[in-house]
Amino acid sequence: MRTGSATARGRRQSLRDQPALGSLWLGVLACTLFACSGRDRPAGVIEGKARPDSVQRGEAGVQEAASRNLATRAGPRVLGEKRILFGDLHVHTTYSTDAFFMSLPVMAGEGAHPPADACDFARYCSQLDFFALTDHAEGLTPEHWASEKESIRQCNAMAGDPADPDLVAFTGFEWTQVGRTPETHFGHKCVFFRDDAESAVPARPITAQANDGADLFAGLDLARSLRWFDPLGYRDYADFLWMIDRVSRLPRCASGTDTRTLPTDCQENAATPDVLFEKLRQWGYPVMVIPHGTSWGFYTPPGTTMDKQLTHKYHDPALQPLIEVMSGHGNSEQYRWWREYDEGPDGKKICPEPTADYLPCCWQAGEIMRKRCGDLPAAECEARVEEAKRLALDASVSPQLVFPDTRAEDWLDCGQCRDCFKPTFSLRPQESVQYTMAISNFDEKDERGEPLRFHYGFVASSDNHKARPGTGYKQYDRRQMTEAVGVRSTFYDDLGRRRRLKLQTDPRKPMVVGELGGLLSADVERVASYLYPGGLVAVHSAGRSRQAIWEALERREVYGTSGPRILLWFDLLNGPEGPAPMGSTVTLAGAPRFEVRAIGSAVEQPGCPETTIRGLPPERVERLCRGECHHPSDRRHPIVAIEIVRIRPQATPGEDVNRLIEDPWLRFECGADPSGCTVQFEDLEFPRLRRHTLYYARAIEEETPAINGANLRTQFDSSGRAVATKPCYGDYRTPFSDDCLSPVQERAWSSPIFVDPGDGKPLTDRSGP
Repeated sequence: MRTGSATARGRRQSLRDQPALGSLWLGVLACTLFACSGRDRPAGVIEGKARPDSVQRGEAGVQEAASRNLATRAGPRVLGEKRILFGDLHVHTTYSTDAFFMSLPVMAGEGAHPPADACDFARYCSQLDFFALTDHAEGLTPEHWASEKESIRQCNAMAGDPADPDLVAFTGFEWTQVGRTPETHFGHKCVFFRDDAESAVPARPITAQANDGADLFAGLDLARSLRWFDPLGYRDYADFLWMIDRVSRLPRCASGTDTRTLPTDCQENAATPDVLFEKLRQWGYPVMVIPHGTSWGFYTPPGTTMDKQLTHKYHDPALQPLIEVMSGHGNSEQYRWWREYDEGPDGKKICPEPTADYLPCCWQAGEIMRKRCGDLPAAECEARVEEAKRLALDASVSPQLVFPDTRAEDWLDCGQCRDCFKPTFSLRPQESVQYTMAISNFDEKDERGEPLRFHYGFVASSDNHKARPGTGYKQYDRRQMTEAVGVRSTFYDDLGRRRRLKLQTDPRKPMVVGELGGLLSADVERVASYLYPGGLVAVHSAGRSRQAIWEALERREVYGTSGPRILLWFDLLNGPEGPAPMGSTVTLAGAPRFEVRAIGSAVEQPGCPETTIRGLPPERVERLCRGECHHPSDRRHPIVAIEIVRIRPQATPGEDVNRLIEDPWLRFECGADPSGCTVQFEDLEFPRLRRHTLYYARAIEEETPAINGANLRTQFDSSGRAVATKPCYGDYRTPFSDDCLSPVQERAWSSPIFVDPGDGKPLTDRSGP
């Protein structure tokens, strides 16, 4: 099914990669005659009705049977059973500016993916239980915001009984903040609302533009010139430019004014999280905010830490109870001891030497310069090597532009985590979830008089930019099921390289990197090797309704997976009021005792189930699902291990975080039993140490092939030094049919259980920071 359409796409691509003067002028003439000016694009039409009730009953029955089967070996679970539902709370359509750009012909894109596609994909391709649309607020026009809200309402209206729908859709947006320095960077946050009525969602999304902020979308107006080189795609470029122009003409809303009194046709801005939170409180609607991709170095300045956000000003636990540990941009969970740079006594940056675990990009800049020295005198060569290191440090997220003529291979795997599971690109360790959970603010106190700390629950999602919620069900079609993109041919590659090379005067002199912004400065070549099908959020829910899902999110009885539908339970067995599930906070005097239960995901069958084939037209199954759907068999992948991470947040100012994150603290081998794995353990050190401690579980499946499982596919010499890479490019240099598969162990992360030392009385407020 997919092979034939892929061949046809290849023929079209081949034709379009040969710009000719004749076709150029024909295209210009045609557009002149037929008025090819840009226009708005509609939200699309939802074509799939609700899945039959029998589908949901069947899924519930399979889950209950798996749980009963595990109980025959491990005994019944002490807590009452809830249904595990799976969703994706981080989804973009081509109403997001960057998503629209990635859909253009120059990027070998598929074309528009409007909001209606997300509903059909979630219902029939990934077969989720819930999802949220979170397009970038910066690119949403008033018309698009209104269209998205209406599309979500239509999706919900088709879901059947609101008390037992086949699918729940949430309205939201992404607050997309990027600071140029560690001090001004707060990162991206997904915002979504419980209800979908017009009276229960804001009149406008809220952007994150700041006077000194980085414009992540700078350079997207390159489409103005590209349309003349690709006249067959002129309409696509014109529509894209129409959207950019429409957004740029939006007036700014007045600042310092109650959001409820502002007009609907202005662009509302919150430069920092405190302003965002205040505006959300003014609306007064049930809402959640989820920080995402916190350790992703694609736009996060080196040296950024989560410490500045651990304040009452910048963190509101009532609005922000959850954090994203995994997305299609990688795993933000893991902390590492290394840093992008050291600091001298005078505060100046120092380039650290490479280790077996980490190659700093500043160091690699020096090595690139060393190879270019040629006949330069030795002293001059060394001076330029040091200059290259310094300029790379000063280049923030763009060290590769110190030498604009370099390719991805020249930089090896600098800046990357070599031993992380599906790592984020250019991991920022002090923005990782583990670091976040380990720090304390001793200058501010919580409601109990304790130092301020984060008490996040853990979720995962996709961050998909093609209106495809929950793409992680199968590892296929890398170019469409991940965000890997790039120009489609050498012609367009050469255009871009010529633009970069204009910056370079002498290849043997490292360059000062200016503030180019957006695509002009991003390391788009190497990042493609760190993009994956997305994760999922799982909730232990009392039912399928919107309210039941929301309540599970509020009480943090949630977990994340790297994509597969792993079933996971994590309970404290001896809480002061009895057993307590993941996400709980309790006070204990004695040793806490825990139980973890995990069942691997179902082995997927090829193709799509009969309900999808009957529920959507064949051409829609092909375009949206790419001929493959969530199609579980009755076999399961074994859980091979359960790991426990213990984090003891800082108890004194300046306490070394490296000593507080124990990963793993415990590891239990599970064998290869497809019925699942159960373990119990206790922390006998807790009564003696008497310090605040959190625990969470990782359930790890057997090895299976995964897209970008080996990232840059780095080769090392006998001494362990990186000598070569084989990037999985998003552009034409890696065949679009190559999924760059390598074995990994997919996993699930439970939300933590927070255990505080005390007299055994329960805490009354589980939502406190």
